[in-house]
Amino acid sequence: MEKRSKIQESTDLFISHPQSTSSVAVKLRTALRRTTSKIGSRSLATTGFPPPRLFDYDTVTKNLTVNDAISSVEEAFAALAKGNVEVPMPMHIGIHESSVAGPGDCHIKGGYVDSTPTFTVKLACVSFYKNSEKGLPPGSGIFIVVNAATGAPLGVFQENRFMTDLRTGAAGAVAMKHCSTPEQDTVGFIGTGAIARNMARAAAAVRPFKGVAYALDHAMAEDFAKEMGEELGMPFEVASSAEKLCNISDVIFTQTPGSSTVLEKEWLKDTGVTIIASGSDQPTKQEIPNDVLVASKYISDLTKQTSKVGELRGALQAGVMSESDVYAELGQVVNGDVPGREGHEIIVVDLTGTGAQDAAIGQVAWDKLSQL
Repeated sequence: MEKRSKIQESTDLFISHPQSTSSVAVKLRTALRRTTSKIGSRSLATTGFPPPRLFDYDTVTKNLTVNDAISSVEEAFAALAKGNVEVPMPMHIGIHESSVAGPGDCHIKGGYVDSTPTFTVKLACVSFYKNSEKGLPPGSGIFIVVNAATGAPLGVFQENRFMTDLRTGAAGAVAMKHCSTPEQDTVGFIGTGAIARNMARAAAAVRPFKGVAYALDHAMAEDFAKEMGEELGMPFEVASSAEKLCNISDVIFTQTPGSSTVLEKEWLKDTGVTIIASGSDQPTKQEIPNDVLVASKYISDLTKQTSKVGELRGALQAGVMSESDVYAELGQVVNGDVPGREGHEIIVVDLTGTGAQDAAIGQVAWDKLSQL
């Protein structure tokens, strides 16, 4: 038999030994009798919630695309700029290498967009590089989508960073839509992994373009250009260097895992360029050099975050920028509070990934997959 809680014992005592005959007390006892008769000896804290549905990786990847996420992520950025999103600072757990663990990193993010029926908590594990010895990928992850009315988990999505990559790509599309012009039709990709593929797919949803790819591993860049060109029906070429890519690109997506900057100011076109940087998601990373940031119209996804883990962090630490130098947050541009591109300036959009995006893709995933 289950051990009875102090709350249940107190409830039973109140029902069986009334101390007051007031109308409020009588009504409360009546309600408690009805409740306890329904739940019997089961815990008041755990009764009545059905188990969450589990969606495995194959189900998630076969039924969600980056196009599913773009409009909802755009709306999430708009709500974020209006203060209508609850977004706590991300949590980071560093797993130090030992005989039984690591090395690796765990990131926990979440968010709630006001007046939506769900909120989302995400756990993303990355950089478990020794997994290759076990025949496993270096990253994994789950999204937990929760009923915002009851607090009950609705679904657990085993996405292994797939949904994270989708919402990152969707953010790239939002940035490209609002911070570049239709005439800027040559789009470069520095780094050609999974995120770059979703950036390319998302960019194609904004407008047709000519793609240019560069990666330290030339074969990876060749594969990326071939696959994306065939999938999107757009021309792609491979640049022999990051400098050559920057020389001809109007929009540049950077999504690299390292801690070194990937371009230089002198490489950029003088007719205006939009740089959409998504690789700096930890305090040790920086893709864009400080002189480019200083010269740019700098737009953050969430300044309180980019000042800690984004491109802005390095410029703040070097003393070459302050938070007052932030032109705007992306949601402000989406809302039309400030203009995006106005001329031939350099624009840097710093995407560190927000809980608002996680909430948006979580809602999309639940709406679509719960119907299966």
